[in-house]
Amino acid sequence: MSSRIAVSVGEAASVTEPCLSDSGSEDAWEEVEEDTEGPLQARCLFCDRFFSSPEDVFDHCSLDHRFSIEMVVHKHRLDFYGYIKLVNFIRMEKPTVECLISISAPVPWEEEKYLKPVLEDDILLQYDIDGIVDSASTSCSNGVTEASSLLERLKCAEHRAELAEAALARAQEDLHKMKQFAQDFVMNAEVRGDSTASATAELQENEEDVYFSSYGHYGIHEEMIKDKVRTESYRDFIYHNPHIFRDKIVLDVGCGTGILSMFAAKAGAKKVIGVDQSEIIYQAMDIIRLNRLEHTISLIKGRIEEVDLPAEKVDVIISEWMGYFLLFESMLDSVIYARNKYLAKGGSVYPDICSISLVAVGDFNKHADRFTFWDDVYGFKMSCMKKAVIPEAVVEVLDSSTLLSEGCVIKWIDCHVVSVPELEFTSEFTLTVTKTSLCTAIAGYFDIYFEKNCNQKVLFSTSPCSAGTHWKQTLFFLENPIHVEKGEELKGKITIRKSRKDPRSLIITLSVKDVKQTYSLQ
Repeated sequence: MSSRIAVSVGEAASVTEPCLSDSGSEDAWEEVEEDTEGPLQARCLFCDRFFSSPEDVFDHCSLDHRFSIEMVVHKHRLDFYGYIKLVNFIRMEKPTVECLISISAPVPWEEEKYLKPVLEDDILLQYDIDGIVDSASTSCSNGVTEASSLLERLKCAEHRAELAEAALARAQEDLHKMKQFAQDFVMNAEVRGDSTASATAELQENEEDVYFSSYGHYGIHEEMIKDKVRTESYRDFIYHNPHIFRDKIVLDVGCGTGILSMFAAKAGAKKVIGVDQSEIIYQAMDIIRLNRLEHTISLIKGRIEEVDLPAEKVDVIISEWMGYFLLFESMLDSVIYARNKYLAKGGSVYPDICSISLVAVGDFNKHADRFTFWDDVYGFKMSCMKKAVIPEAVVEVLDSSTLLSEGCVIKWIDCHVVSVPELEFTSEFTLTVTKTSLCTAIAGYFDIYFEKNCNQKVLFSTSPCSAGTHWKQTLFFLENPIHVEKGEELKGKITIRKSRKDPRSLIITLSVKDVKQTYSLQ
């Protein structure tokens, strides 16, 4: 079973739930666990045939491919690790039998990369070759002491145990996801109106803990949906431009609770495909069914870069991918991937135009809270802390009265043509100062536009002069405020790149009036 689950809401509704009796709920889950176990199969080293055991594979290789694993082990005096490397080498490099038989020292599979399994849960890698190894060891002219042989066998056993533990961990993860999926059906049986509604009260307490453990994650989605500027802008764009969606196939990248998917379905979309890799997808399935939209909307769990969509091409891609300072979290990368792979010729991506802007700020209170505070902390000097807090960009709500300049756009992004490398850039800017004061920070915000083919265009801004959003504004505090005069042109340069350690984080280098500082947004 793949660690990624892809299932449409329509398909999910037809799955038969496990029946939990008053006294047998735990047994029922055990039955689900047992059902997930299939017969072990071992794949041939040279062809696509499968067998019930490694021994059968070796017999097949000997009879049909004229290749003896024992002969190679003996010839090269391979220990267990050598055997592991040999199997992975054959699977990865696909040499001919003649080539393998003719190989002499040094063998080409000595590199450490051949310790990494080529096939997941490769049963051949868990095979106990002690008999072969012992036989090979006996034939060695230099001899091997009994102690060293025992040590080698212990190492082999330890490695096999590590392989088994890794396979068990993957199986447990798959089982947990399957249980979560099945439990969602039981927990929401009342919504579907079937006879399993009474089973809800019989769930074990620990199962409920698992179900509600991600409640905090749901709170993030609640915050976004309650952001009226965000949600109503998408709603107005979709409902005021139904011709864009009518009878079209729509892809919702990072669908979350499915709110955008439902807007599109209500606007007349023929088919909506929502993709999200977080656990919220299971709640979204219930929401879709509750609103009786399961015949129009299909939900798939997984990363858009890894899932298989039930359509080769889509007509429209919608996504709420924006992060702080627009590019934090790098989710636009996934939208670009979806656009390049799935968008039909002439199709559209929404939002289609975005901009990032900067503005000068003079907020002495915020600056004092951030820096001056450390000069005297309950009578102690902690000024050394300033060096630690300076590099951190801060996401806060700005008072528009503290703005010292007009805004300046540093980047325009057209989602129909932008490439991933273009999301890292350097831009020069000029801020026209509107009042004489001390500049304590440079702030960033972004604007979003829905324009292409729109009869009624929609836009919203995260500027401090606009209605508040959950994105707020991003502040880059200056360690030492700089004096600015009304009418002055404050020139600077900004560089934005992804963190090499964490591609979802941003590294921002800001130069203004001969002051250069680097910040992280993470």
